[in-house]
Amino acid sequence: MRQGRTLRQVSADARVSLGYISEVERGQKEASSELLAAICAALEVPLSSILREVSDRMLEQERPAVTEVIAVGRAAGSINDVVAAA
Repeated sequence: MRQGRTLRQVSADARVSLGYISEVERGQKEASSELLAAICAALEVPLSSILREVSDRMLEQERPAVTEVIAVGRAAGSINDVVAAA
């Protein structure tokens, strides 16, 4: 979702320093829940929609690992055998 706003505008609306938001954007700093809420409010985007999108992306990344664990469990005969082997 593009709004055509600059980082400076978002920074001012979120009342967070431009430098800090820039560091978060570049992955040099972690964003706190308070910072995420402030940025979402500045962008008029519900925080829940951002968290849902992140959750969906994480699920897609985790799905192959879960499928592998299930396959190993089936080959071993039971989940207890998988846990015991770990």
